[in-house]
Amino acid sequence: MVADSSVQPSLLQGFPARTLPTGVAVAGHLPVARVLVESSLPHLDRPFDYAVPAALDQAAQPGVRVKVKFNGQDLNGFLLERVAESDAGHTLVPLAKVVSPVPVLTPAVKDLAAAVAARYAGTVSDVLRLAVPPRVARLEKDYPASLDTGEAEGVPALPGAPGVSSWAPYRTGAAFLRHLAAGGAPRAVINPLHGYGPTGWPDLLAQAAAAAYASGRGALLVVPDYRDLDRLEDALKGVVPEEAVARLTADDGPTPRYRNFLRLLAGRAKIAIGTRSAAFAPVQDLGLVACWDDGDDLHIEQRAPYAHAREVLLLRAEQEGTSCLLAGHARSTEVQRLVEAGWAVPVEAGRSTVRASVPRFVSTADSFEQGRDPLATIARLPHAAWQAAKEGLERGPVLVQVARAGYAPSLVCETCREPARCAHCQGPLALAGTSVLPQCRWCSTPAPDWKCSHCGGRRLRKGATGVLRTAEELGRAFPGTTVITSSGDQVKATVGAGKALVVATVGAEPVADGGYAAALLLDGDSLLRRETLRAGEDTVRRWFNAAALVRPAPDKGLVVVTATDTAATGALLRWDPAGYAHRELSLRMELQLPPAVRIASVTGPRAAVEHYTGAVEADLAGSGITVRTAGPAPLLLTAPPSGRRTAEDVRTLLFFPYGQAAAVVRVLRVTRAAVAAKRTLDPVQLRLDGVDVL
Repeated sequence: MVADSSVQPSLLQGFPARTLPTGVAVAGHLPVARVLVESSLPHLDRPFDYAVPAALDQAAQPGVRVKVKFNGQDLNGFLLERVAESDAGHTLVPLAKVVSPVPVLTPAVKDLAAAVAARYAGTVSDVLRLAVPPRVARLEKDYPASLDTGEAEGVPALPGAPGVSSWAPYRTGAAFLRHLAAGGAPRAVINPLHGYGPTGWPDLLAQAAAAAYASGRGALLVVPDYRDLDRLEDALKGVVPEEAVARLTADDGPTPRYRNFLRLLAGRAKIAIGTRSAAFAPVQDLGLVACWDDGDDLHIEQRAPYAHAREVLLLRAEQEGTSCLLAGHARSTEVQRLVEAGWAVPVEAGRSTVRASVPRFVSTADSFEQGRDPLATIARLPHAAWQAAKEGLERGPVLVQVARAGYAPSLVCETCREPARCAHCQGPLALAGTSVLPQCRWCSTPAPDWKCSHCGGRRLRKGATGVLRTAEELGRAFPGTTVITSSGDQVKATVGAGKALVVATVGAEPVADGGYAAALLLDGDSLLRRETLRAGEDTVRRWFNAAALVRPAPDKGLVVVTATDTAATGALLRWDPAGYAHRELSLRMELQLPPAVRIASVTGPRAAVEHYTGAVEADLAGSGITVRTAGPAPLLLTAPPSGRRTAEDVRTLLFFPYGQAAAVVRVLRVTRAAVAAKRTLDPVQLRLDGVDVL
């Protein structure tokens, strides 16, 4: 049998002293291996002791993948450490196999995985599944010599000193780079003014990485998706040697990803760039961690423990004493909390520089525009927006940002304006293409005889207009003009500098060569009306991201926003992402909502949720800690039914301050393990700081 190394020695009195197997030749030095078994079961989230056979003595080193016998099964795991003796008190099972002699789990990543699991009340095994990519055996032959044949040992030198031109417009920007290049660990927050060209955000991050590289240290840069990754990779080519950069993303496939992982592990590359899982990259001598656009929900891992890349990088910066750079055109409330707490320093441009660098803004909801166009607040394309598009097309491409993909993605009752639902599955009804017959978006059932369940009405109207319908209408409004769409699975990364209307959903805006001449931000009120705590914050972020792609005001760049919310539009018109983030954070602090406090959501069958939360509250009460709870409440039917969730599932929210977070999360984690071990109730889903639960 295997030994649980977490058992206290005082409980082992009376056990036999011998723990090594008889009849098996074991290693003479450090014969006990502590192994973390790959299992998502919370009660198995601890190391187990195994004997090291003499035949595996050389290969069984800390960090390697191993195979072990566990409860009659062959399971994979990671060898964490080797020790001289075990406190199990009974005979140990020998290691079955060393899967690979490559130590893929470094001590720094092992400690980081433990910290992430502790913060999110998850298991270390689940974190390591994200941190260590799947093995490609043929790449491990003669590691590390086979990675780059003929490549000299060590890291190539810089082709030249890193420039500061992209950082020069920002106060203290040059000082940040100098501090970083000198081997320091500054922590900064920056909101770049440009999203394109030589002064865009990719060049800012690339020059920061070059400064860390110049100090002889490594850098780790995390971006939301492959489009951002491609731009960052291109920017790095001009400031650091190409062989010093390793790209980590699942989109590239398992072989390139694992090859780059091994290059970092061997020290052949010093700069890691990638999407969210790259936050665990084994960069040697790490000097800088950076995250671009942390408000993008693509940074959130969709598998347990649902860690956010920003939080992983923050934990890593603290553990390894590195510099930290959080960048984005807008500023999330989580980053604003770090600024107001003094953990990070903002790097900002002066107001005169801002005015000369950003486009001119027009809000169709202000009194001047309403005086000129009384229908501006109800028209989807007010006269000011139409005029901006017409004049902008004379100078170059024009961006049109819409809220939804598809043609007419939602329908409502014409009488009471309630969303139209399918009679079979209660899914939303929509029009597919130019079809006049509505059908369900979930089960595709046509609804020729639809009847409103609220008022009995039978007439439908469009609740929203999608990107395809918008492109069709603009094509008729501007005959002879090229119309390009970017949405869904047809997202375009770039467009040319020619005259064209580019209609894109939020987050899918391509970058135009030389910037857009104008941008129309439509459906603002629709974005702001979403039933989520972060509707305003997320809408402002998407507006800033689109506006940063437009030419500055001196080059006649113009942005027209069609929304009535004065706080959100005011932040955009003033180009004040920090002010809006401060306002949002102040409101959250007053109401004691995230990120002013931490939150845990418990989801599952009612009996399981009530039992789990009751056990947590009882344990916390014994320690004198009281948490604020909300629920259990039924989950809203806002997504297609799945095999994992039923209509009877409920959710309970627990709110607790940061000062008590460590104790509360520890209880959440221990209670979950205890419930899982008993197997008396269905498991519950536990998520901490999920941005989609409020």
